[in-house]
Amino acid sequence: MRYVVFDLETQNIFSDTGSSDPTSLDISVVSAYDKGTDKYTTVSVDEINKLWPIIEAADALVGYNSNHFDIPILNKYYPGDLTHIKSIDILESIKDSLGRRLRLDAVAKATIGAKKSADGLQAVRWWREGEVDKVKKYCEQDVKVTKEVFEYALEKGHIMFKDGYRKRELPLDTSDWLNKKDSSMTHSLPF
Repeated sequence: MRYVVFDLETQNIFSDTGSSDPTSLDISVVSAYDKGTDKYTTVSVDEINKLWPIIEAADALVGYNSNHFDIPILNKYYPGDLTHIKSIDILESIKDSLGRRLRLDAVAKATIGAKKSADGLQAVRWWREGEVDKVKKYCEQDVKVTKEVFEYALEKGHIMFKDGYRKRELPLDTSDWLNKKDSSMTHSLPF
C-alpha cells in the first residue's frame, strides 16, 4: 500500500486568531514522505500545488495528530476533500490504547531514540523572521521521525514511551493500517 507521511507548520498560533479551530491557522510549510517513490518533498505555502499529485497518489495519509490538526488545515488549501483518503493518525491510536495523548517527541525518544529538532512555536518564529529554510528543515525532520515511529509500530505492534522514569511498551492496533480503503476520492486536479 502506498502511504504518505506528512506534517505541516503554521504561520500563526491560536492566540493570534482568537480561535481554537485549526482551520483558523495558515500553513507556512508542508513536508511529505511518499512510500511509493521513497522521497521527501517539502514546500512552502506558495509551492503547495506541488504536493497535490503526491497526496492524490496515496492510499493513506499518515500523521501525528493529523485527523484533528493537519488534515483540517491542509483541506483549506486543497481543491477537493482530503477526508476521502484513508487516514492513519498515530496519536489517535495511542489515545485509543492509553486513554491519553503523548507528545511525538516523547514517543520518538523512547521508541526510536530520535527527537524533534525544535517545536511548533519556534517554527512560527522562524517563519515570521523569514527563515523559511529552517522551517522546512524542521518540518521534514518531524516527518522523518513520524515515519520511523509509524514503521516501528507496524513491525512491532507497539510504540514505547516514558512513564516517569520507566520506559513502557504501549500496544497499538495496527491490523488495519495497511488495508486499502475503498475510496470515493475524485481527483480534482488534471494529472
